[in-house]
Amino acid sequence: MTSSATIIDRTANHVRTVLSGDGTGHDWWHVYRVWKMAQRIGQAEKADLFVVELAALLHDIADWKLHDGDSTVGSKIARDWLDSLDAHISEHVCQIIANISFKGAKVESPTLSQEGKVVQDADRLDAMGAIGIARAFAYGGAKGQAIYDPACKPTEHGTAEAYLKGGTTINHFCEKLLLLRDRMNTATGRAMAEARHQFMEDYLRRFYEEWEGG
Repeated sequence: MTSSATIIDRTANHVRTVLSGDGTGHDWWHVYRVWKMAQRIGQAEKADLFVVELAALLHDIADWKLHDGDSTVGSKIARDWLDSLDAHISEHVCQIIANISFKGAKVESPTLSQEGKVVQDADRLDAMGAIGIARAFAYGGAKGQAIYDPACKPTEHGTAEAYLKGGTTINHFCEKLLLLRDRMNTATGRAMAEARHQFMEDYLRRFYEEWEGG
C-alpha cells in the first residue's frame, strides 16, 4: 500500500504538471497557496490532514467553470488519479471536490464535512485580498470580460448557469468576492478573511475614484 506521504508528493507533482501554463488564475500556484492555507486551517481546526491536503491539491484539477459548467468532471478526474495510487479515501476527497465551488450568491451550498469546510475556506481565501484581485482580472481577461461598465449592474445569481455567464470583473466583487468573508466555515478562516476583505473594499473605493478621473 502506498504511503500517505508518497501519495501527497506524487499528487502535488501531478497537479503541477497538469496545470502548468494556465492563465485563468486556476494554475498550480493557486493550488499551492490553497494547499498551504488548508494545512494551516486544518491543523487549527483538527481536521484529517491527509484528506485536506489531497482535496486541496486536486480541487481544481478540472475546474467546472473551464469545462462548460460540468461540476462532475473534476471529481471524476481526481478519482481516477487517486484510484491509480491505491488511495482508499478517494470517496471523501471527491465529495469535497464536487461540492466546494461557489456557484452563485443565491445557490445553496451542499453540506460539507469538516475537511471540506477547511478546503473551501482555503480556496475562498485565495479569491480574496491582493491575490484575489489579481486572479479576478486574470480570469476576466481570459474570458474576454470587460473590466467595468457602470450600466451593467451586479446580479445575485440564482443558478450556476447564470453565474457562469459572468459580467464585468468589477461586478464579480459584488457577486462573489465580497460575500466570502461572511461565508467562511471555520473560526480560523473567518479570522484570516478579515484583512483580505478590507483590502478589497479599499481597492474598490480607489477604483471608483479613478474611474471618474480622481
